[in-house]
Amino acid sequence: MTTAVDGLAADRVALLELCGGLTDSEWRAESGCPGWSVQDVVSHMGALFWMVVDPAKLPDTGDAATELAQERLVASRRSMSAAEVLGDYDGVSSAALEVLAGLEGADVEVPLGDLGTYPASLVPTAFSFDHFVHIRADLFAPRGPLTGRAPESDELRISPTLDWIEAALPQQNAETVGALTGSIEFVLDGPGARTIGVGTGPAMCTVEAGADAFVRCITQRADWDRADIEVVGDEPARAALRDLHVF
Repeated sequence: MTTAVDGLAADRVALLELCGGLTDSEWRAESGCPGWSVQDVVSHMGALFWMVVDPAKLPDTGDAATELAQERLVASRRSMSAAEVLGDYDGVSSAALEVLAGLEGADVEVPLGDLGTYPASLVPTAFSFDHFVHIRADLFAPRGPLTGRAPESDELRISPTLDWIEAALPQQNAETVGALTGSIEFVLDGPGARTIGVGTGPAMCTVEAGADAFVRCITQRADWDRADIEVVGDEPARAALRDLHVF
């Protein structure tokens, strides 16, 4: 039986191989995350791992919201060279995988600030999600600067990503979901195929999409009017759909 940590470990290997071949200009190139270079994105992923290995290694961000806290952490690490960022990521990610593997059977609720509150066993999926999205949608074209083929969006890696989205979607969009007069249903095919619903009552909007396209849209890295996505619903439902955002 594979786990979220297995998928995360696969993306870790892919990222290390990718970064090992980057040129100086590619490290400095603007990523799909506004204001962040490729190096910043990798630095961010390393900082996230330090949060589970030894948070004392990071500057205190106080009560800042998640996205602002991550901006501050990345800014604090910009004095590091690309080689230092990669070495840091390599070491801390190896240690973090062991910590995260220990959470997969844990039966306790973990508050994660504005991300929501989740069973500890689900926390590894948050890291899988973060890697999956940043590598494919922020480092590689069309949003990112890197060309070539991104790592596979296979069952191993996309299933835990979807597990996180399914759990986070209602918590991170409480206001939008609370205003719905029905539900929004996502019917996903391909690797990780499943149906994800948010809201209650009859479906006021149905979305049929490949799981990879869904991930890009629900993280607001692509628009729902893609040719490979079918959306059926009236304009109020479509407006609510466009407001949804998982991070």
